[in-house]
Amino acid sequence: MKSRYTILIQWSDEDQCYVVSLPEWGDFCHTHGETYSEALTNAEEVLELLIESAIKQDESLPEPTVFGTSL
Repeated sequence: MKSRYTILIQWSDEDQCYVVSLPEWGDFCHTHGETYSEALTNAEEVLELLIESAIKQDESLPEPTVFGTSL
């Protein structure tokens, strides 16, 4: 499933891994990975689960953040 949600991946010296934030889903929605590729894969899996869960529970999905659009 393709989505247009933001995935922020940053290296953490403290944790010695890549930490991933999914900002549209809240301040505490994170995952991680030992490599950048693993972090991205984990983020995509978490997003898929979040979307499926929201749909099953008849909850509205958050609006994706869109960058680079002019008003």
